[in-house]
Amino acid sequence: MSAKPAMRPAERQVERRLEDVWARTVVRLRASLGEDVFGSWFGSLQLEDFTAGRARLSVSTRFLKSWIESHYNDKLLQTLDAELDGVQSLEIYARSAQTGLAQFPSERDAARTNEDAGEPRGLPKRRSDVAGKSTLASPLDRRLTFATFVGGRANQLALSLARKVSEARDSTTSPLFIYAGVGLGKTHLLQAIAHAALARQQSVVYVTAEAFMFGFVNALRSQSAISFKEQLRATDILIFDDAQFLQGRVIQNEFGHVLNSLIDAGRQVVIAADRPPSELDAVDERVRSRLAGGICVEMQPFDESMRLKILEERVTAARLTYPSLQAPPEVLAFIAGAVAPNGRDLEGAVNRLAAHAQLTGTPITLALAEVAVRDLVRNREPKRVRIEDIQKRVASHYNVSRADLLSSRRTAAVVMPRQVAMFLAKSLTLRSLPEIGRRFGGRDHTTVLHAVRKIDRLSTSNTALKDELDLLRRMLQE
Repeated sequence: MSAKPAMRPAERQVERRLEDVWARTVVRLRASLGEDVFGSWFGSLQLEDFTAGRARLSVSTRFLKSWIESHYNDKLLQTLDAELDGVQSLEIYARSAQTGLAQFPSERDAARTNEDAGEPRGLPKRRSDVAGKSTLASPLDRRLTFATFVGGRANQLALSLARKVSEARDSTTSPLFIYAGVGLGKTHLLQAIAHAALARQQSVVYVTAEAFMFGFVNALRSQSAISFKEQLRATDILIFDDAQFLQGRVIQNEFGHVLNSLIDAGRQVVIAADRPPSELDAVDERVRSRLAGGICVEMQPFDESMRLKILEERVTAARLTYPSLQAPPEVLAFIAGAVAPNGRDLEGAVNRLAAHAQLTGTPITLALAEVAVRDLVRNREPKRVRIEDIQKRVASHYNVSRADLLSSRRTAAVVMPRQVAMFLAKSLTLRSLPEIGRRFGGRDHTTVLHAVRKIDRLSTSNTALKDELDLLRRMLQE
């Protein structure tokens, strides 16, 4: 009996050591993965025990457990190994013993998951009533709201439409399809819609394509497919992210049925992808057609002034975790001009600065910043642009198809984009006029020369056209 009390101080010491190890590991994970990824998937992860080379960690739901094991197990082991000597393997378990539907956490688990992953505590609890059960299939990050979204010329239309969707039950914007390259704010905007709709007491399902596929397969295996379908079709707003990853004929058919059911019932559907519906080659043609029939809007790359504004916002947010963080204006200006123009790289740069300041205790200088973000600095050599890239980008910008640019159509809606594409092909590639003509439906080189001269002449007097050409060049070269 006397030995048991004697062990308690040692146990407390071990517990404090594990807490210290995990705190340092969290700093490393935040710096290497970025706040978006860390907040979404690692916010509820805890180090519980370390015995015989095996680290035991817990997470709030089975869904998060499966996701981390599938996507981040090696990264987690490598990062933990840097702080904990002798760790050889990981064991992750879900703290919750709740059952519920296979495709989503139970309502109690979902509430805990979203609180741990960052859902604001001030939001009203999701309700179960005649409007249907409001369950989040993928975690929400409390920081991804309209208040923290940086708006500007590159995303103003998408932001305006997203606010409209979140503020009113208006089926005229359904489906809303938002597309953009990596790190330009699609997920932020989608989660902002979810947060705002939840605050209005609407039922919302926010789900990524991968989580949808995972959930549907599990629902089939557990014979709960009917509940899975009913849950999706009963929601006020379905928000579907990363649609380009949707695969499998049966899964796509089911998604198409859910999409049609919600739209026909006057419900709101918001979908995001990295390309327009017409270029989702892996997605069923009927689904692409339904998506293309809604409102499609592109979010464009950030210009330098917008990148600087984003950096300032990210530094302000980072001070909540690192109160002593100071980033001089010349450092932010350097990063805004040097780092690739997407939000994830910009946030990664701020995380690196914060990690350096935290781990070394030295002030952030321009020299330190150059070292910290060295791997994020974009290649200064001009990107090799292909004619196919120009055709796709111009077609998307002017809302025509690439086939239209190559066709013999002579309508004004097609002729101007075709001439712009030819002009850019001549100015951004080394192809000859005859070669460009062949790549535009077998046209003669004199047709290409006429187009180049016409666009060059118009751009000197038409400011709007000049701005469009500059934007298209920037997007093609970045």
